[in-house]
Amino acid sequence: MFFDPGIFLAASGITTLELVEAAAVGLALYAESGRASAFLYVAVGVLVVLIPTVLVGGLISNLPEQYVLVIGGVLLLYFGLRLSKSARRSVVISRTTGFKSEVFERGIMYTGFSVGAIEAFEAAIVLVGLLPVNFASAGIGMMVGVVVVVVSTYVLRTQVRRVKQANMKVIVAGLLLSFSSFWFSEAVLLFGFGEMFSQLDDLLLIPLFAIFAFGVYKYANRPIAESRAEFRSRGTT
Repeated sequence: MFFDPGIFLAASGITTLELVEAAAVGLALYAESGRASAFLYVAVGVLVVLIPTVLVGGLISNLPEQYVLVIGGVLLLYFGLRLSKSARRSVVISRTTGFKSEVFERGIMYTGFSVGAIEAFEAAIVLVGLLPVNFASAGIGMMVGVVVVVVSTYVLRTQVRRVKQANMKVIVAGLLLSFSSFWFSEAVLLFGFGEMFSQLDDLLLIPLFAIFAFGVYKYANRPIAESRAEFRSRGTT
């Protein structure tokens, strides 16, 4: 059978689901930095995983998922904490004078790439099981999912830059920290219970994001007197 609707829907669904998370981080990074290269870093991370997935098929399923989750969790934890501090500085800058805004180009690059690669890997775990069954249907479904995410991201791109930089940093930090804790939890379950509890419900990301975003917001918006003392002690670092 040339075209299998079930495989097509499964491939397009998993691709859209996973890449939307990467696109959300790309949008937030773009709003935080003002640089379109944020999307490029996410796209490169996605392509680095999806191209080998199509070329080598089931080989990628042999990679230890739990180790990938741990590495991704560490990266996002690092950049989430770093961005939380950047949000704090942005708040101080908006309330005082004499400080210049920072641009973390290196952080944006690694964050965008790692998120794109990890989310694409999660999609690839499903795709490698679909491609051998019906390559055409799975391949078309994957491409449709990518197009849906790209178009949606482009439409939203014109709106996110209107949001204040400090607020966007809070959102990005909340996203990174929530993804990090979610992936750490999945890795722990994989290490401890294997296939019995290999997946957590993605809906858990919603309360996790709310908790982390609120925490970062409170941290970034501490009283201005503390902010001045903090910046004087740190200088320009």
